[in-house]
Amino acid sequence: MYFSTKTASKIVGVLFILAAVTSIIGGLILYKPILNDPDYLIQGSAHANEVVLGAVMELILVISAVGTATTMFPILRKFNEVIALWHVCFRFLEAIVITVGVISVLSLLTLSQDYVAAGAPDIASYQVSGKLLKAVHDYTFLLGPNFFLGVNTMMYSYIFYKSKLVPRFIPVLGLTGSGLILLAALLEMFGVIDQISAWGGILALPIFANEMTLAVWLIMKGFNVSAVPSSRP
Repeated sequence: MYFSTKTASKIVGVLFILAAVTSIIGGLILYKPILNDPDYLIQGSAHANEVVLGAVMELILVISAVGTATTMFPILRKFNEVIALWHVCFRFLEAIVITVGVISVLSLLTLSQDYVAAGAPDIASYQVSGKLLKAVHDYTFLLGPNFFLGVNTMMYSYIFYKSKLVPRFIPVLGLTGSGLILLAALLEMFGVIDQISAWGGILALPIFANEMTLAVWLIMKGFNVSAVPSSRP
């Protein structure tokens, strides 16, 4: 059973905000002891609850990402069913990649706890495993919230632009932001810029602005019901 267009608008808006908040709290704040601290093999275990909470935040991000795509699908398909279906599939793929990143962080936490419990073990073997798990997380962070996010945003922004479901300045910002975040992902992949850097933040800013602008618009105004064929508000 589909939501009404008005209800779907509010749900999507709330989910976009929830996804943004949980991604920042989980991936950039709560994971710091285990991903950014030089002494992560000890600090990870010392901040275990913080790390687990970060994982929970990212799982909420996964649910929110899938929720936006599935809630928008019945509306988007009325304008371009193929792209709407691609959007759902790629959003699921983005969610899977992020989930793999969550698993890598929780595995790194287990490694940290084993290291502390062992007393004074050979640190070299733990560091090799830790470096591998951190690399898995870094690549999932690059592919999920960057590369696939750019692809997904480009698809729904294109439909929004063609359909006039929302004011055109919003999808224009979305198309611009998606192109820049894809560029950021490629530059990071080739080692031109760091994932967490000033340039990375600058290139990610437009897509963040697009999602927050779109979210507020959908909550306050909703989709343009008159543009939706055979739709009830």
